Amino acid sequence: MTAPLLVFNANGIYCQRADVYIDAWRPVKKCIVTHGHADHSRWGHQQYITHANNVPIIKHRLGAISVTGKQWNETFVINGVKFSLHPAGHIVASSQVRVEYKGEIWVFTGDFKTEDDGLAEAFEPVKCHTFITECTFGLPAFSWEPQAQVFDDINSWWAENKAEGKTSVLFGYSLGKAQRLLKHLDTSIGAIYTHGAVENMTNVLRSLYTFPKTIKVGSDTTKEELRGNMVIAPPSAHGSTWIRKMVPYETASASGWMTFRGARRRRAVDRGFVLSDHADWEGLLETIKATGCEKVIATHGYTDIFARYLREEMGLDARTEKTQYEEEGAEVGTKQETEVDS
Repeated sequence: MTAPLLVFNANGIYCQRADVYIDAWRPVKKCIVTHGHADHSRWGHQQYITHANNVPIIKHRLGAISVTGKQWNETFVINGVKFSLHPAGHIVASSQVRVEYKGEIWVFTGDFKTEDDGLAEAFEPVKCHTFITECTFGLPAFSWEPQAQVFDDINSWWAENKAEGKTSVLFGYSLGKAQRLLKHLDTSIGAIYTHGAVENMTNVLRSLYTFPKTIKVGSDTTKEELRGNMVIAPPSAHGSTWIRKMVPYETASASGWMTFRGARRRRAVDRGFVLSDHADWEGLLETIKATGCEKVIATHGYTDIFARYLREEMGLDARTEKTQYEEEGAEVGTKQETEVDS
């Protein structure tokens, strides 16, 4: 019996023939990294391979590492196994990994979304035999509205707060969500201020992507300067002493979990905007169909429910595998910033 091209072991997803891991969760010799969120790009590997635009991101987060950058669709061969990176659309520089050996093709999505958000490189379906997919939002209840409509709502909320003399505080993760918000905010309404974690990451990306002007909230920033303007901050800032200088303010969270009213209450925010960096139910199903795959492995999210649907309703050979990726996708930056990506 032929061994699978990719296997799951105690360290991560492993290609034995190439002696290479993908998004390993324990230190390994060589690791292909799909994107910069910390549950997928961990510290301690001897050698990293990732998309070129992700190199400055993981260097910023992990420090001095040995890393090689690749371009989209660039084939690189390791011990006879062909690898290439393809846009995942999840966040800036996020990749799917295509692995081919003797005509057999596997694809690992990492995290992904199918809607083109105008910032992250747009998702590209990749034909394969076996598809390893996340299913963070793998329930029919998750169905995203078009991004343009969501940002109309966000900008209207900001304008209303400004008219009432309030500061708008919008929570978005410092890598990915924050930059997506920045890209589509209406700067004619007012100025955009940022938490230090957001400002630092955005500055890392400014040489590669276009963003509006932002102002870091510093110790000398006054309530009067902030009043009526927008502040982008990581969720970890909510309830901290840092946010007190925003008074009077209204808070909002941009997340796929805002689909559920209870999630908004738990996060203690005034408004919830349903805006996710992951595929919704239909996006997951459409992607699987587009790959033409025969086998599916669901790695994190609603794995059991999703795999059962694929077996019973679509007739696919579908199963699950346990990983150490967060079910909601952990994004841990500095010691001061611990977040959950959605």
